[in-house]
Amino acid sequence: MLSVSLRKRRDGFALQVAFEAPTPGVVALFGRSGCGKSTTIDLIAGLLDPDEGHVRLDDATLVDTRERASVPAERRRIGYVFQDSKLFPHFSVAGNLRYGLKRVREGGERIGFDEVVALLGLAPFLARRPHQLSGGERQRVALGRALLSQPRLLLLDEPLASIDAARREEVLPYLEVLRDRLSIPMVYVSHQFDEVLRLATHVVLLDAGHVVAQGSPGDVSLRPELRAIVGPEAVGAVLDGTIIAVDPASRLAELRLGRGTLRIHAPDAAAGASVRVQLPARDVILATERPQALSVRNAIEGIIDDVIEDEDDARLVRVDIGGAFVLSRVTIAAVEALRLKRGDAVWVLIKAVSMRGHTFKGPARTSTR
Repeated sequence: MLSVSLRKRRDGFALQVAFEAPTPGVVALFGRSGCGKSTTIDLIAGLLDPDEGHVRLDDATLVDTRERASVPAERRRIGYVFQDSKLFPHFSVAGNLRYGLKRVREGGERIGFDEVVALLGLAPFLARRPHQLSGGERQRVALGRALLSQPRLLLLDEPLASIDAARREEVLPYLEVLRDRLSIPMVYVSHQFDEVLRLATHVVLLDAGHVVAQGSPGDVSLRPELRAIVGPEAVGAVLDGTIIAVDPASRLAELRLGRGTLRIHAPDAAAGASVRVQLPARDVILATERPQALSVRNAIEGIIDDVIEDEDDARLVRVDIGGAFVLSRVTIAAVEALRLKRGDAVWVLIKAVSMRGHTFKGPARTSTR
């Protein structure tokens, strides 16, 4: 368990955060710029001292102001990856990676050099200097160096913020590999919800230095506090399901979700795989009668759970599809014309092209002590 409860006042900004999350896993700190995300992980790392509070990781106390206990930053065994990779320009990739091993005590190496090189696909770059790498490649080296320091906790402060969209897509699969194959807890800072969607097992939503919501990505995706931050166009339900079949001809996978089945784009997924999808509310259509002769491939029966005020001319309709919830943005005129209200049976219509799934194995439940 990662337990964090911290207060810090600096430069007119007051931070008060508290959350707990199971380990291993990926805790995503999400919110607008300036909400306190980076300050929080600096406190966890020991780069800042809290005014009050504690950080506990499994059975280790990293700081506790009541007990007047604080482990120095260099002894916390925390790996830190910044926005800027901060590689040593005069070292090769291999030299930068091996620097991570320098502070490891004899016999403390659990993650080997060759394993990290293979995990992060770094073999072709070992002889190169940082200036010969792309931004995405430099961040992979920074990840490798952090891993080779044998951390019991990995902190990532918007590691993809300084690279373009194509390089972000290059790095994200490697972060998924780290989550799924290593048992190292991670705290991931981001203001891009698509990164959170792909990586997180637990989301902590921050606003103005305070935690305003936390929980699984699916739970947080339905919260009004998130809608206030991401805006109406990005609102949508995040759902986890299981692939039951894949059609190689259409490259569509059938995903078991609630009591229904969705066809989604997940060409690399195999039957039995766990997959996470986001269903944008703007792409979810509701019907009060069973639809027929439509090009839309997905239709699931559900029950309206709530009709929520959204924008001046729209409402968000939350629909229970049998143990899972989806959101649909509907105009007020449509709500009135269809007489949509809580408890009504509806059909949820979703285009297959509106969804792309991400395989989500989740971390192995192995102790990181």
